[in-house]
Amino acid sequence: MRVVVIGATGNAGTAVLRALKDTPEVTEIIGVARRLPDTTVEPYSGCRWRTVDIAAASTAEDVATELGEIFRGVDAVIHLAWLIQPNDDRELLRRVNVDGTERVAAAVAAAGVPHLVAASSVGVYSPDEARGTGGTPPLRDEDWPAGGIAPSHYSIDKADQERVLDRLVAEHPEITVTRLRPALTFQADAASAIQRYFLGTQLPVQALRAGKLPVMPVPKGLVVQAVHSDDVGRAYAAAVVKQAPGAFNICADDLLGPKELAEVVDHGRVIELPPAVVRAGLVAAHKSGMVPADEGWLDMGMQVPMMDNSRAKRELDWQPRHTAAEALSELLEGLIEGRGRATQVLRPRDPQDAPVPGTGEPAGRGADTGGRRSPDDGPEDLPEEFTKDLLNLYLSDHLTGATAGANRIARMANDFIDTPVYAELSTVAAEVRTEQAFLKQLIHDLGMKQMPYRQAVAWAGERVGRLKGNGRALSRSPMTMLLETELMRGAVQGKLGGWQTLREHAEDLNLDPEVFDGLIEASRRQIAAFDEIHAYARIRAFRDDRHIFWD
Repeated sequence: MRVVVIGATGNAGTAVLRALKDTPEVTEIIGVARRLPDTTVEPYSGCRWRTVDIAAASTAEDVATELGEIFRGVDAVIHLAWLIQPNDDRELLRRVNVDGTERVAAAVAAAGVPHLVAASSVGVYSPDEARGTGGTPPLRDEDWPAGGIAPSHYSIDKADQERVLDRLVAEHPEITVTRLRPALTFQADAASAIQRYFLGTQLPVQALRAGKLPVMPVPKGLVVQAVHSDDVGRAYAAAVVKQAPGAFNICADDLLGPKELAEVVDHGRVIELPPAVVRAGLVAAHKSGMVPADEGWLDMGMQVPMMDNSRAKRELDWQPRHTAAEALSELLEGLIEGRGRATQVLRPRDPQDAPVPGTGEPAGRGADTGGRRSPDDGPEDLPEEFTKDLLNLYLSDHLTGATAGANRIARMANDFIDTPVYAELSTVAAEVRTEQAFLKQLIHDLGMKQMPYRQAVAWAGERVGRLKGNGRALSRSPMTMLLETELMRGAVQGKLGGWQTLREHAEDLNLDPEVFDGLIEASRRQIAAFDEIHAYARIRAFRDDRHIFWD
């Protein structure tokens, strides 16, 4: 069987790839994503990869052409792509999630693909009034109404997504359409992504390593279902093989109430708070920017029914191998550690844990990939002919530039998420972030000082620069992308010179020259990417009749 996985780099997608590779019936996997992963590592290696933006900044005609080519001759399409953030850009989320599903469905029909497996969710269901009556909630099967929960845009979009699938079934009865409705889906490697999307980076979850919460506050009456990502992945693989139509609830067998949730954090002590109080706190935290998730997520969690997974066990021959408590416990440990994977979606929390571009080695190893230096080596181990103060100043100045560049490119990627150049921007942003961490580690390994006041000035200067409106006070100026690209392209040119200089002196500094070869090549790729972004921006920058974000 030849299987296409759309959205193959996220939490579910990574698990699906693992499961498909363990499925003998599957002979070829084609991964589709807006931003490609590191295809040299598992489970992303051994797949064919294609980049497609299904709806964020693409036309229906272009997507139909691209997907039509990819879908030709395949046996099944697994559609997992779903945008969680930016939470407040309602129009963008709906365009990607609902319109994107419609485009995928149309391409499946046009290409004659016999089977579509789509990612729905427990969030698709209408409220269960039994949730508020106390006691253990009853389990509901797939016949429970799937109208969504109004306060949650995620839930409403999931319900509308299934309406798209309903139309596909009605108009193309020859296509088998399967929809999986997983519970909360957890694995350690998704921890950093879950923190970014829902909890925010300001919540010090890593502090749990030092000690447990004395008491765990939870909304009164909260009961949740969860499932391990690998169990979800196996469910998708089973759906592809069994070719069973209809909806399937995918969840572990145990329910997590307040006591069970508290036991996961190792003490079982809990205080139940009125849901209205928790909701008000979440509203305030979201509006202040402290927490990315809005109150709709809590509303959905308090109202969705508890699912009965009997049909999946019966018709897909599927069984959960992990309890919900085990899945949540693994997630908690991943949150503490900042775990991630080699994709933009699942990148680890600490950039020192990410691979340096062109090397595959974590940034936290500095340039010591050849075993040439020890972190215990100091500046006294440098060649006598080197003026150590000059080298220290040179590295610190490059770190200052890297600090400003990392902040600027991260902001560019966020600001231009709804443009065709977002994939390139976000890829370069992740690389620059990792290179900054690498440079910090290199300065440490050479026994030198970072001169943090310089980086603080660069950080502040970059933020002051954000106040420049480029001719627009209340909206994005089409000139902004052009100016920002020119600044970043110049900065990367300067960075390239820095890597070339360090490459020249690597042997004298007892560093691995191949590390800098990889960084030099990555810088050249980044310059080429900025050249393409500049070409896109410059023909639109001064024209009101050509919208920079679409035309």
